[in-house]
Amino acid sequence: MTPPGYKKTEVGLIPVEWEVPRVGDVCGCIVPGRNKPKLFDGDIPWITTPDLEDGKPVSSSRIGLYVSRAEAKSVGSKVVPDGSVLMSCAGELGIVALTQNEIVVNQQLHVFLPTPRIDATFLLNALSYRKDQIAGLGTKTAVPYLNKSSCNSIPVPLPPLPEQRAIATALSDVDGLLGALDRLIAKKRDLKQAAMQQLLTGQSRLPGFHEEWVMKRLNELADIRSGGTPSTSVAHFWDGNIPWCTPTDITALNGHKYLGETNRLITPLGLKASSSEMIPAHSIVMTSRATIGECAINTVPVSTNQGFKNFVPFDSTDVDFLYYLLTTQKQGFISLCGGSTFLEIGKTQLIAYQVNLPNAKAEQTAIASVLSEMDAELAGLEQRRDKTRALKQGMMQELLTGRTRLVASPQQGGRA
Repeated sequence: MTPPGYKKTEVGLIPVEWEVPRVGDVCGCIVPGRNKPKLFDGDIPWITTPDLEDGKPVSSSRIGLYVSRAEAKSVGSKVVPDGSVLMSCAGELGIVALTQNEIVVNQQLHVFLPTPRIDATFLLNALSYRKDQIAGLGTKTAVPYLNKSSCNSIPVPLPPLPEQRAIATALSDVDGLLGALDRLIAKKRDLKQAAMQQLLTGQSRLPGFHEEWVMKRLNELADIRSGGTPSTSVAHFWDGNIPWCTPTDITALNGHKYLGETNRLITPLGLKASSSEMIPAHSIVMTSRATIGECAINTVPVSTNQGFKNFVPFDSTDVDFLYYLLTTQKQGFISLCGGSTFLEIGKTQLIAYQVNLPNAKAEQTAIASVLSEMDAELAGLEQRRDKTRALKQGMMQELLTGRTRLVASPQQGGRA
């Protein structure tokens, strides 16, 4: 049943006074030239899909490509004005961004030029909210594509202009908060990186510690264990109760410190039938093939595949300190792999690898505590950012469908 004051449309339930035009009815467009510039010696950013972050402003080329007006004209590309809305129309479809200055785009982007009927920031959010539906309009080819007609035929809900602007302002306020959080997180990451550089090399010492650092081999700090894969053709080796870690489990952590679960499990029989070894909780799992040196501390006992070398710290080694120290050794580990196409570091190489560190576990623990506190602060900020993103998504659902009104509708008798 349709609620009073609302109507059913192809974009869902919306207030009766809202329209549903095609975006081409309320925007002009620019079709990019088919040829790529030959000279990048100008001052106008040449924008491609990788330059876009969904819903964010775009003003420069990430890889530093800039063209002149003459070069743009020579390849049939028009200069896109400030305040235009860009949308990716090849590959990952429906990524949108708002231009903050004049730019030139390649043929993978479509340019909407808002008319006075539609607020540019409102349009940006309306398209971003419908990204999944827009992606469904693309060709079902190896590289999905939206042509000019398809782009201009996208339906958009259109409130009266004052309500568009109110919605745009509310969502822009949340974007401002997200931007501030992004900048703060980036600053805190830089500070942590600087602290690691100082504390993990002994350039800066924490109060109360003066003993000389020592060089030790990694096998003097931990028992180094390998991994393996049970036969995938034997069903009773799999879906047991032993977590079995692959590099994908580590990359999914996005740099976070702790590993508490894995995508796949093996059985005790699978463990026994393979070269995989059990790694006790509070050890360090480290990728040793292709991607080398990605680490995590496992909070539960795990096994790993053969793409790992794992460290079970001795009592004299602080596990958190060793984790941070290993993350700084990636280039050193890679240098041991030589010039082979498929990079891999072996147990023999790691056993002989030397690091400089405090001999006293108390200093290791103190250094790790400082870095762990910085990690905890970063995690708190990232969690706050994630909650703010979820808040914005909820606001978009309410505001861009008219469920929540920021401007009084006629049916509300003049009250918002």
